Amino acid sequence: MARIDFAFGAPDRLRTACQVARKQYLAGQPLVVYCADPVRLNAFDRMLWAFDDISFVPHVLATDPLAADTPVVLTAADPAAAATPAADRPAPWLLNLDDDCPPGYQAFARILEIVSADGDDRPAARQRWRAYVAQGESPHSHAIGAKAAN
Repeated sequence: MARIDFAFGAPDRLRTACQVARKQYLAGQPLVVYCADPVRLNAFDRMLWAFDDISFVPHVLATDPLAADTPVVLTAADPAAAATPAADRPAPWLLNLDDDCPPGYQAFARILEIVSADGDDRPAARQRWRAYVAQGESPHSHAIGAKAAN
């Protein structure tokens, strides 16, 4: 079974996902980022290049020839196909930016879900939570952002 962590209360889902990607990269933890929506995935890709002036998160699309050697891989296809770890690195975790559960998530030991209060994000996260539970998973909930400080 995978460990599935939902982080609720992010002020901005994509920016928080960038911070998570940077944290995992600095910790030496490879990451596959999944989103079937090409517009959202492209926005995340662009944001990774510019969200912080003093840091860099190496990332490529799963179709890039350097994907197997890059710590953060972005994909709109089956994320399990993008999870080819280098021999000298741990198996990648999965960061889901899609509104639905990612296909093949069972191939990952850890799934990260970032949830903001914006628009349909929270109801979609509740649907994913229920879908994971229906698959026999036991997701974990964490509060982040302003609500976590109170």
